[in-house]
Amino acid sequence: MASTSRTRTGRGRGRGRGRGSGSSSLPPPPSTLPLIIEEFFIIVYEDPLVKKELPKKFADYLDGKEPAKVYLRAADCGPRLWTVEVLFDGQGRMYLDKGWEKFAIAHGVDFGWFVHFKYEGDDVLTVKVFDGTMCRRYYYSDDEDTDDESDDDVKPCIHPL
Repeated sequence: MASTSRTRTGRGRGRGRGRGSGSSSLPPPPSTLPLIIEEFFIIVYEDPLVKKELPKKFADYLDGKEPAKVYLRAADCGPRLWTVEVLFDGQGRMYLDKGWEKFAIAHGVDFGWFVHFKYEGDDVLTVKVFDGTMCRRYYYSDDEDTDDESDDDVKPCIHPL
């Protein structure tokens, strides 16, 4: 008579649920991950045309390599880079200063708007603007000039709606 004992293979309890010993596919605990700040946002609570403070964690991320200028590129608005001077106040705070006003005017930034930044490296920040309804504003530009420093006029990106 054949043995009535059966061996289970691959269908037992606890298999595939991350329990027990063996290698885990879980990421390392957050304290062991490197701090990489690539994206952040600000909400415009005060005059949209005055300097804007960026998050302290982003300023900390740039510690030791603080740029004098950053270049803002509006997502979906062509290759134009907006030159914006950066201020560091010695207290760990970073501000978008001279040049922010032109960018804000050209993109119609207003009170209560949400401005999303993505750090691309080389002092370039790609920007997405969300209006008071929390809907993203899409822009296009017929401006082929990518150097706004030679231009005293603000050439707005055009919102198609």
